[in-house]
Amino acid sequence: MTTLLLTHEAFLGHAVPEGHPERPDRLRILKQVFSDDAFAALQRGEAPLGGLELAELAHPADYAALIEKLSPARGFAGIDSDTLMSPGTLEATFRALGGAARAVDAVFTGEASNAFLAARPPGHHAETQRAMGFCFFNTAAVAARHAQKVHGAERIAIIDWDVHHGNGTQDIFWTDRDVMYASTHQMPLYPGTGERSETGEHGTIVNAPLRAGDGGEAFRAAMDGLILPRIAAHRPDLIIISAGFDAHRRDPLANLELEAGDFVWATRQLMAVADKHCEGRVVSVLEGGYDLIGLAESAAAHVTALMER
Repeated sequence: MTTLLLTHEAFLGHAVPEGHPERPDRLRILKQVFSDDAFAALQRGEAPLGGLELAELAHPADYAALIEKLSPARGFAGIDSDTLMSPGTLEATFRALGGAARAVDAVFTGEASNAFLAARPPGHHAETQRAMGFCFFNTAAVAARHAQKVHGAERIAIIDWDVHHGNGTQDIFWTDRDVMYASTHQMPLYPGTGERSETGEHGTIVNAPLRAGDGGEAFRAAMDGLILPRIAAHRPDLIIISAGFDAHRRDPLANLELEAGDFVWATRQLMAVADKHCEGRVVSVLEGGYDLIGLAESAAAHVTALMER
């Protein structure tokens, strides 16, 4: 089996105003990265077009329909000052959901060992009924619900190493016994959530906040000391990674000091847990990462580690 890389040209169609950090160049640089001969062994596919039925796995039908209705014919429609829709946004968001479901299908049917979805916009700030932080629908949450609905997964672990806390994913699974959400992130920083005391109704929320200036040593200690043992104890049928790379030292939106090697280490640790508990099933979805060099280095390192299976 191989690692499956999913992406689509439609992700470039989600336009943003000049100067916005979540820009199409993020996907262009990844296309360039994965065209290198080092990634020739990747299995590749296009993210299929999902729709409201996938969005409604993690969001109420009226919210999903509202996002569809807000899609503009021209210009921009603003959810807030950072979260704007262009005419190409709706297809991009629906293909992100379709790609997440396709990745889950691939690892459960044995088509691929693991999968990486290179998509935009990101999703982990999208709460149950609220778009924010560049996010409209929660891609990782939809992947988890799809795994439960279609493949009978009982327990799922979502690990989020984006530098910003995934308040949306935490919100969606706050009352869930079977889906664990675990996050490393910088605090204080947008969106202001993610304290250690936030544990959910059933103790399945695990937050390990880091401080500005923390680097690989602190990140690895948080993973080793808290997150990895909790994920292993959860015995997941699937591990989903919200793979934001804005904790890289070059990123302009935060102040952590991670290097590409830290993401390699974390990927390998999670793959080891997956090998033990869920037949190696790992699905990784792109979240943040706004310095193009840092994003390229980190995503390349992450996918290279995934390809070791």
